[in-house]
Amino acid sequence: MHTEIIDLNGQSFFLRRWGKPDLQPLLMLHGFPEYGGAWSDLAPHLANHFHCIAPDQRGYGQSWCPKGVGNYTVSQLVSDMAALIEQVGTPIYVLGHDWGASVAYGLAMFRPDLVSSLIIANGVHPVPFQRAMAIGGAQSEASQYINALRAPDAAARFSADNFARLEQFFRFGMGVDWLSDDRMQDYRTEWARPGRLEAMLNWYRASPLVVAKPGEPRTDLPELPLERLMVRCPHLLLWGPDDKALLPEATAGLEEFAPNLTRIEVPDTDHWLHHQKTKAVAQAILEWVRD
Repeated sequence: MHTEIIDLNGQSFFLRRWGKPDLQPLLMLHGFPEYGGAWSDLAPHLANHFHCIAPDQRGYGQSWCPKGVGNYTVSQLVSDMAALIEQVGTPIYVLGHDWGASVAYGLAMFRPDLVSSLIIANGVHPVPFQRAMAIGGAQSEASQYINALRAPDAAARFSADNFARLEQFFRFGMGVDWLSDDRMQDYRTEWARPGRLEAMLNWYRASPLVVAKPGEPRTDLPELPLERLMVRCPHLLLWGPDDKALLPEATAGLEEFAPNLTRIEVPDTDHWLHHQKTKAVAQAILEWVRD
């Protein structure tokens, strides 16, 4: 692995790279509460085929961390990664997980000139996800944690006692056998960087998506420009079926927005499939690329 700091739109971003620079680039976008180092399990299994590039995204790890919710809208997060792709060379493969999937979808939808193929691992397109969260059913119930993360005092609460609540959130209902004590300390080190946890939470606060209370459907939803939310490049959706945060209904109807979609379920995995079954995830990606 090689690390470096680069300039994107006038700001500093920390990158990790695996694989030879002359290979096909693969941009790997982490989610919450991870950072670019989260790809250190999967990237080595892809590095013979791809030049893997894993940034700490805005507000995370060792990258630029501006203050204020307004600095964490999806359009700005996408702009960061668009600038990175423009430096690397276009178009490239993009892989996103969790919140990284939201940025990856944003790139594919709003900068299709930069994305040759889109790979999502347990992440969601905004329209099916918003529909599922607004109904007041199972996904609404599963998404109630978003309200806790958006709360004004969330950073103080989740960082107390050496990030005890954030660790509990990380582990809740998921298979985390991969999360050793040493790795957990690596995460705490990244979370403890000045201002980082507040910035990470600002990703949730800046999102316009609405979460209904269980049994209370919402109709006051943000207007989404459906015609602009199409993913026209080849799209692979990898899914850990035991995910407790993102349920299958969160991807219902995705084909409406991604006509060139392939779905692959990775058995015996949940939200952290890229850690739990790294070889199976890598194999699914490589076989799809070769088809």
